[in-house]
Amino acid sequence: MNRRGARLFGILMLLYPQSLLAHEIDLTRLPVGDGRVSNAPTKGSIYACQARFNPNAPGAHQTGDWMNGDGTFDLTKKVTVDGEVFHVSDFSAGVAGGKRKITGNGLPSHPTGQFPISPNDEAFDYDRNPNSINAHRFEIELPADPQLADEASCVPMGAIGIMLTGGVLFNALDARGDDALAHEILDMCGGHPQQTGLYHTHGKSPCQDDKGSDTQGSDLLGYAFDGFGIYGPHDLDGTVVTGGDLDACHGHVGEVEWDDKIVTMYHYHATADYPYTLGCYRGTPVKAKGLNERMAIGIPGARGPMRGQRPPPGGRRPF
Repeated sequence: MNRRGARLFGILMLLYPQSLLAHEIDLTRLPVGDGRVSNAPTKGSIYACQARFNPNAPGAHQTGDWMNGDGTFDLTKKVTVDGEVFHVSDFSAGVAGGKRKITGNGLPSHPTGQFPISPNDEAFDYDRNPNSINAHRFEIELPADPQLADEASCVPMGAIGIMLTGGVLFNALDARGDDALAHEILDMCGGHPQQTGLYHTHGKSPCQDDKGSDTQGSDLLGYAFDGFGIYGPHDLDGTVVTGGDLDACHGHVGEVEWDDKIVTMYHYHATADYPYTLGCYRGTPVKAKGLNERMAIGIPGARGPMRGQRPPPGGRRPF
């Protein structure tokens, strides 16, 4: 394992401790989520508002030896983007009048990689992301006391939540409808910018602290756009949850710390297994002013998968 691989493995062990590994999560054999897109809430899948994708959309053009060839991938071997760039993050969240008002500039408090990806970076062999990271001023008002909707609703391509780092959360899909964490080359903090320069992650950033342990619940990591909280993989009593323990939206009802109180309510979990965070919205989502829901390249408004050949693991992917 090279120096950067060793550093990544160390960060992953902080993000996914031994208690999680004991819960049948093997970071060296994570199931790839390609094709797990549905047109209704389905456990272990993404109920995407856009479920028809362009297989020739920009993205990673090649996969490496982290793909095991049996439908799994080894996250500990995956290449990351070089660099440790610090940005001026501006993020605030407060509750007033039954609303949680969140404002920010979309830049995370943790460092990012150097984008565009340099031709001298090993990551360039797999993903030639040409985008720079830019600030995106946004504001959103979420319900301070979110309620379950009568029916779950689809998640869009683009922003689906805001993390307490000030960074933006996307769903687990890349622009081709594949598993972004398995295919796209991300930086050491698990993010990258898309076409307008919006930096985002597709799951919990390894650089976001979480005090969760065998005896202590995970921290609140951020808010989905329906107002419900997103927590790390530990329930309040320290129990580790995975996708198999959660509903079709990747959440459940249980005790959490919410606005400095212990309450029983619905919440999402960020886990090591697909779909990593939200599979759908369990509450009623609102729009974030300044964050365009259609930031990912695809075919808007269509339902059903696009016919087309997807490249095999380890093969070339069109750029």
